[in-house]
Amino acid sequence: MNSYIIDTSAWIEYLEGSESGEKINNILKSNEQTYIIPVILSELISKVKRSNGDVELAYHTLIKNSKILDITPRIAKEAGLLHAKIRLTLSNFSLTDATIICSAKTFKLKILTTDSHFNKYKEAIII
Repeated sequence: MNSYIIDTSAWIEYLEGSESGEKINNILKSNEQTYIIPVILSELISKVKRSNGDVELAYHTLIKNSKILDITPRIAKEAGLLHAKIRLTLSNFSLTDATIICSAKTFKLKILTTDSHFNKYKEAIII
Protein backbone atom coordinates (compact mmCIF):
# COMPACT_ATOMS: atom_id res chain seq x y z
CA MET A 1 0.00 0.00 0.00
CA ASN A 2 1.27 3.46 -0.90
CA SER A 3 0.82 6.63 1.08
CA TYR A 4 0.60 10.09 -0.46
CA ILE A 5 0.58 13.79 0.26
CA ILE A 6 -1.87 15.31 -2.20
CA ASP A 7 -0.65 18.74 -3.26
CA THR A 8 -3.00 21.71 -3.64
CA SER A 9 -2.75 21.55 -7.44
CA ALA A 10 -3.94 17.94 -7.46
CA TRP A 11 -6.86 18.76 -5.14
CA ILE A 12 -7.89 21.56 -7.51
CA GLU A 13 -7.91 19.09 -10.40
CA TYR A 14 -9.96 16.67 -8.31
CA LEU A 15 -12.55 19.29 -7.42
CA GLU A 16 -12.76 20.42 -11.05
CA GLY A 17 -13.29 16.84 -12.22
CA SER A 18 -10.44 16.93 -14.72
CA GLU A 19 -8.56 13.95 -16.15
CA SER A 20 -5.80 14.48 -13.58
CA GLY A 21 -8.48 14.81 -10.93
CA GLU A 22 -9.84 11.40 -11.92
CA LYS A 23 -6.45 9.91 -10.99
CA ILE A 24 -6.85 11.42 -7.52
CA ASN A 25 -10.40 10.07 -7.37
CA ASN A 26 -9.13 6.55 -8.12
CA ILE A 27 -6.57 6.81 -5.33
CA LEU A 28 -9.18 8.09 -2.89
CA LYS A 29 -11.41 5.11 -3.75
CA SER A 30 -8.54 2.66 -3.17
CA ASN A 31 -7.00 1.58 0.10
CA GLU A 32 -4.18 4.08 -0.25
CA GLN A 33 -3.55 6.45 2.64
CA THR A 34 -3.70 10.16 1.80
CA TYR A 35 -2.37 13.09 3.79
CA ILE A 36 -2.20 16.86 3.72
CA ILE A 37 -0.35 19.45 5.71
CA PRO A 38 -2.43 22.33 7.09
CA VAL A 39 -1.11 24.90 4.61
CA ILE A 40 -2.44 22.79 1.70
CA LEU A 41 -5.90 23.26 3.19
CA SER A 42 -5.26 27.01 3.46
CA GLU A 43 -4.03 27.25 -0.13
CA LEU A 44 -7.01 25.33 -1.46
CA ILE A 45 -9.55 27.38 0.49
CA SER A 46 -7.93 30.58 -0.79
CA LYS A 47 -8.04 29.36 -4.40
CA VAL A 48 -11.67 28.19 -4.12
CA LYS A 49 -12.76 31.46 -2.48
CA ARG A 50 -11.00 33.57 -5.16
CA SER A 51 -12.76 31.48 -7.83
CA ASN A 52 -16.17 31.93 -6.13
CA GLY A 53 -16.33 28.18 -5.51
CA ASP A 54 -17.90 26.23 -2.68
CA VAL A 55 -15.47 26.70 0.22
CA GLU A 56 -17.34 24.34 2.54
CA LEU A 57 -17.34 21.57 -0.06
CA ALA A 58 -13.60 21.99 -0.60
CA TYR A 59 -12.92 22.03 3.14
CA HIS A 60 -14.99 18.95 3.90
CA THR A 61 -13.58 17.07 0.91
CA LEU A 62 -10.03 17.44 2.21
CA ILE A 63 -10.95 16.71 5.82
CA LYS A 64 -12.96 13.62 4.85
CA ASN A 65 -10.37 12.18 2.49
CA SER A 66 -7.04 12.84 4.17
CA LYS A 67 -5.22 12.79 7.45
CA ILE A 68 -3.51 15.98 8.55
CA LEU A 69 0.21 15.78 9.31
CA ASP A 70 1.80 17.96 11.95
CA ILE A 71 4.75 20.04 10.86
CA THR A 72 7.52 19.58 13.40
CA PRO A 73 10.12 22.24 14.11
CA ARG A 74 12.68 20.04 12.30
CA ILE A 75 10.50 19.87 9.18
CA ALA A 76 9.99 23.65 9.36
CA LYS A 77 13.76 24.20 9.58
CA GLU A 78 14.50 21.84 6.68
CA ALA A 79 11.76 23.48 4.60
CA GLY A 80 13.24 26.91 5.23
CA LEU A 81 16.69 25.73 4.15
CA LEU A 82 15.32 24.01 1.05
CA HIS A 83 13.24 27.06 0.14
CA ALA A 84 16.25 29.38 0.44
CA LYS A 85 18.36 27.06 -1.73
CA ILE A 86 15.79 26.62 -4.50
CA ARG A 87 14.81 30.30 -4.59
CA LEU A 88 18.34 31.06 -5.78
CA THR A 89 17.39 29.56 -9.15
CA LEU A 90 13.58 29.39 -9.13
CA SER A 91 11.99 32.65 -8.00
CA ASN A 92 8.41 31.37 -7.86
CA PHE A 93 9.13 28.32 -5.66
CA SER A 94 6.92 28.56 -2.59
CA LEU A 95 7.63 27.84 1.05
CA THR A 96 4.55 25.60 0.96
CA ASP A 97 6.13 23.44 -1.72
CA ALA A 98 9.36 23.19 0.27
CA THR A 99 7.33 22.13 3.31
CA ILE A 100 5.48 19.50 1.26
CA ILE A 101 8.78 18.06 0.00
CA CYS A 102 10.33 17.94 3.47
CA SER A 103 7.17 16.41 4.95
CA ALA A 104 7.10 13.74 2.26
CA LYS A 105 10.74 12.86 2.94
CA THR A 106 10.23 12.77 6.70
CA PHE A 107 7.11 10.59 6.59
CA LYS A 108 8.26 8.55 3.55
CA LEU A 109 5.32 9.59 1.38
CA LYS A 110 4.87 10.18 -2.33
CA ILE A 111 3.64 13.60 -3.50
CA LEU A 112 0.75 13.70 -5.97
CA THR A 113 0.90 16.98 -7.87
CA THR A 114 0.41 18.66 -11.21
CA ASP A 115 3.26 21.13 -10.56
CA SER A 116 6.24 20.38 -12.76
CA HIS A 117 8.74 22.05 -10.40
CA PHE A 118 8.41 18.95 -8.22
CA ASN A 119 9.73 16.74 -11.04
CA LYS A 120 13.31 16.56 -9.76
CA TYR A 121 12.21 15.01 -6.47
CA LYS A 122 11.95 11.23 -6.28
CA GLU A 123 8.98 11.58 -3.94
CA ALA A 124 6.91 13.36 -6.58
CA ILE A 125 4.43 11.82 -8.98
CA ILE A 126 3.30 14.32 -11.59
CA ILE A 127 -0.27 13.50 -12.61
